[in-house]
Amino acid sequence: MSCLDRDSWGVNRLDCCQAAYIAGLIDADGTVTLTRRHRNETRHAAVYLSNTDRQLLEYVLRTVGAGKITNKRSVGRRHRPSYAYAITNRQAVRLLADIEPFLLTYKGDRARLILRDYIVLTPRNGHYPAEIKAARRRFEAAVLAIRPTPCDCALPALPEREHY
Repeated sequence: MSCLDRDSWGVNRLDCCQAAYIAGLIDADGTVTLTRRHRNETRHAAVYLSNTDRQLLEYVLRTVGAGKITNKRSVGRRHRPSYAYAITNRQAVRLLADIEPFLLTYKGDRARLILRDYIVLTPRNGHYPAEIKAARRRFEAAVLAIRPTPCDCALPALPEREHY
C-alpha cells in the first residue's frame, strides 16, 4: 500500500513498515487519549507525539497526511526547542486503526477500546441521547483508566508477519 492511498477522512493508509515505525514513535514519545478543549465539552480521540526533531514530526505528518505540528513552549534557555504533532477526532481513529497492531504499551489497550467504541458513541451531529451520553461517560472513564504499568519492561513479542 502506498501512503498516497487516502481514505474519506483525508488520512493516508499506511503500509506495515510505516505503521510499525509510527507506532514505535508513539509508544516511546506519544500519547493516545481522549481530550477536550473546554471543560464542559465531550472528549474526543487524540494522538499526540512530542519530539525535539521537527523533521521527524514532519515525516509523520507527510506520511499520515493529516494532523498538525505546533511549537511547544520552552522551559528555559538550556532546553532545546520542542514540537508536538497532533491528530484528533475521526482522523485519529483512522490512524489508530493502522498502528494499533504495533502498539506494545498500554497505549495499544487504549487504542483497541477507542477503535471498538468511539465511532458508535460519537454521533456526528453532537446530540447525545441520555443512553448514549451515559455509555459515552463510561467509555471515557474506561479509556482514561488504562494507565502505564509500573514496569512496561515485560512487553509482548511483535506479532508474526511476513515482513515489516
